[in-house]
Amino acid sequence: MSIVEIVITAFALAMDAFAVSIASGITIHNLRLKHAVTIAVWFGLFQAVMPLLGWMLGGQVVKYIQGCDHWLAFGLLTFIGAKMIYEAFKIEEVEKKTNPLDLYVLFILSVATSIDAFAVGLSLAVLCVSILLPVIVIGVITFFMSLAGVYIGDKSGHFFEKKIEIVAGIVLIAIGLKILLQDLLG
Repeated sequence: MSIVEIVITAFALAMDAFAVSIASGITIHNLRLKHAVTIAVWFGLFQAVMPLLGWMLGGQVVKYIQGCDHWLAFGLLTFIGAKMIYEAFKIEEVEKKTNPLDLYVLFILSVATSIDAFAVGLSLAVLCVSILLPVIVIGVITFFMSLAGVYIGDKSGHFFEKKIEIVAGIVLIAIGLKILLQDLLG
């Protein structure tokens, strides 16, 4: 997997966290830098850890699925991408009474926005891709996108949220299709 593909994947994965960060920014009154950094650290950390966990699990089963690994990677990425597109039409505003800075809420949001990263980690294991660089890139990009998302939410609300999720889903499907075609035609 090239650095360009890793960066594109990282941006696509960070879209869920970005969208939730926007919604969080809307709900935080008197937003301060420490609020935005707290949310960004949680999302970035979970987005980095989940692909690592997926990769570790995938590494255990890769020897059993090598004959169909390209189909599995394509299927996982297509499923994730389609799910993101579907969910783009279901985005609901965070209720005003929900505090995105509450540790329990942050934990739930962090896990919910990083499930897709777990599946990508599985795909990377199937493709025998080293995990260190993707984990770092995914975590850093998610951190900065989440940081920006909180401020965007504070200033502008949900104007771009659905479009971002749709683009991210399409990108993941395209990467999955590229992996499949590379293996079938190469």
